[in-house]
Amino acid sequence: MLSGGTVLAAAVTWTAVAVLNDGVTGAAAPSQPPLPPATADIVRQDLMETKTVDGSLTYAGERQIASGTSGTVTWVADEGAVIRRGRPLLKVDRKPLVLMYGRLPLYRTLRSGMSDGPDVEQLERNLKALGHGDYLTVDDHFSYATQQAVKEWQDDRGLPETGQVDAAQVTFQPAAVRVTDAKVAVGGRTAPGGQALTVSGIRRLVHVDLDTGDQSLARKGAKVAVTLPGGERADGRITSVGTVAESSGQEQDTSTTVDVDITLAKQPKTRLDQAPVEVEMQSERHENVLAVPVEALLALREGGFGVEVAESGGTRIVAVETGAFGGGLVEIEGAGLTEGMKVGVPAS
Repeated sequence: MLSGGTVLAAAVTWTAVAVLNDGVTGAAAPSQPPLPPATADIVRQDLMETKTVDGSLTYAGERQIASGTSGTVTWVADEGAVIRRGRPLLKVDRKPLVLMYGRLPLYRTLRSGMSDGPDVEQLERNLKALGHGDYLTVDDHFSYATQQAVKEWQDDRGLPETGQVDAAQVTFQPAAVRVTDAKVAVGGRTAPGGQALTVSGIRRLVHVDLDTGDQSLARKGAKVAVTLPGGERADGRITSVGTVAESSGQEQDTSTTVDVDITLAKQPKTRLDQAPVEVEMQSERHENVLAVPVEALLALREGGFGVEVAESGGTRIVAVETGAFGGGLVEIEGAGLTEGMKVGVPAS
């Protein structure tokens, strides 16, 4: 698939027929221009502009997890490990920080006598899912049954059986997480609020830093084709497009991009993180346009592009305006051009 810049380079390679006789003394001008080495039809069809851009295969939803207590790190999950509900992310002084599922952060200690709230219901739902609290009713009230269920869970995880839960024991995340980076190491010291781990979701996605000049290619919900490491191909769909442009580089090499995330239709075979991929993106459809092979374009001496129309009486050069590029074709518009006409192309 060709971008506008690539098409310019391709067109320049087929210019000889656009150059008229140079008037060398004694040379006889031909009665008509020579026929092109090969021809192709001007066709009328819908055309999708496409462009291939670089991206990276990564994981969704990267975020930070902080330590909730002071002490010495005695265990930490390996980078790349997937941690699910009820499992520890790290241990401080041999006491685990356990993952539970929920979207509400643990912003207060959960204990008997506290006011009702959705954070209590979130805790109770997890206790039930982990097999604790046979007589527990899942609601927003921290009851005696809740306290007993907490003690059961604490006994199971090797925590002091206090009957209350705080940030030293539990972190709530929306779902299972993948450890992408450990900020602490065994033997190191940690303190409340100190960054301990970087985690992400376990769903794979493709991230593209898209040049702002190509922003028209990125429409939420649009389908794309992704070439993965090893040549594996996968369909994808754009799920988010950034609204804030970000600049990178210095001085002359500064580039401005927007973030584009793509969800794949199936899980890729590769387990590599940040693996380079190629993404074929499409612009809006150009309907019922005239198109010719890209190699039919001629770089004209006076500037711009043209095509060499082959007719029974010879050939003539027609200047054209170009539009969308896609599928090896380019949209053209020029005086007198119609579907079915023949245009010159290089011999294959």
